Amino acid sequence: MNELAKTVFAPVYPVISRDAVSITGIKSGLGLELGCGPAMFSLAMARENPDMEIIAMDFSDVSRYIADMNIASEGLEDRLYAMTDDVHSLALDDGCVDLVFSRGSMFFWKDLKRAFSEIYRVLSPGGATCIGGGFGNRALEEEITEKMLMLNPQWSCHARRFQEHGDIKGLERMLEEITCGSFRIFNDESGIWIVLFKPC
Repeated sequence: MNELAKTVFAPVYPVISRDAVSITGIKSGLGLELGCGPAMFSLAMARENPDMEIIAMDFSDVSRYIADMNIASEGLEDRLYAMTDDVHSLALDDGCVDLVFSRGSMFFWKDLKRAFSEIYRVLSPGGATCIGGGFGNRALEEEITEKMLMLNPQWSCHARRFQEHGDIKGLERMLEEITCGSFRIFNDESGIWIVLFKPC
């Protein structure tokens, strides 16, 4: 995944980083990437937003090790660091994170309600999320899909599958329970993105 993230998927991260900031209006404070893998989304977010400190979190110790190497190679250890944790039980204080972002990991979470409840718990008042999956725009989706199918004809985009076959209404009901309605779901050519807003 590290090599793919640095090559085939590389054009996506600056686009979705800018989109996340544009949608939420948050470009400083503490950011948290969930399911960071090699931390390419975190690195793009750090480059785009020099006033933001970022935790790149993944369930896997191997991913954390790779993320640490990528962060060091960019010289961003002063405001970006990796940790191992579980989205279903985050080892973070209530209300400490200003922006939670993630691309692709939610499709692998075992309990979406528990995960989003934890995410909402750690959000600061006025904080927001940009969680989901996609490629930023249709042109990038087509370009990356073509490259991935050449590498692996069995490749499938989890975000696209969820957009087409996922229980969006069920997701809305769940988020309503957690946030009392302070959310938006974007389901368009950029992908599917869940934006939760925590009131001040």
